[in-house]
Amino acid sequence: MTSVLTRPSAADTTPRSASPHAYDIGLLVLRVALGLTVAAHGTQKLFGWFGGGGIEGTGQFFAQSGYPSGKMMAVVAGLSETLGGLGLVLGILTPLAGAAVLGTMINALAVKWGGGFFAPAGVEYELLLAAGAAGLALTGPGRIAVDRFLPGLRAHRLRHGVAAVLLALVIAALVLLIRK
Repeated sequence: MTSVLTRPSAADTTPRSASPHAYDIGLLVLRVALGLTVAAHGTQKLFGWFGGGGIEGTGQFFAQSGYPSGKMMAVVAGLSETLGGLGLVLGILTPLAGAAVLGTMINALAVKWGGGFFAPAGVEYELLLAAGAAGLALTGPGRIAVDRFLPGLRAHRLRHGVAAVLLALVIAALVLLIRK
């Protein structure tokens, strides 16, 4: 008999008809909460939804924060958050979705650094989103995800997650290098 705490091996790539394990439900809850939160922030940047500044207002903020071409950076950040967040919600290309969110949050941390730890001026919120995105990139989406039905993505491999986190770190560093 399989325990609820027993996870199938990484070599197991066959879809299972058995009910989900506790970790699958937990990963789903984490993916949906984190993904919807980040996607909503992305739509603030892109469309001005939920009281956001849209591309114009967000672009001005990026320019004031030292990024060149504020509007372009607003589009990049908005797309990264919206698509990365929705990717996490659906559990599709999860390591890359996590990397998109992680890279954006690293830049958000750099902008807010020095304001202490606690909100509203501190970095606790951005740090929590970054850690959640990195964790999901590393663990994978669980069995309740679109990735589960895509050939080659059924069994999440740690190397996929590590590669995605490294990609996020490199791209975030490159973006930070162009910041004044």
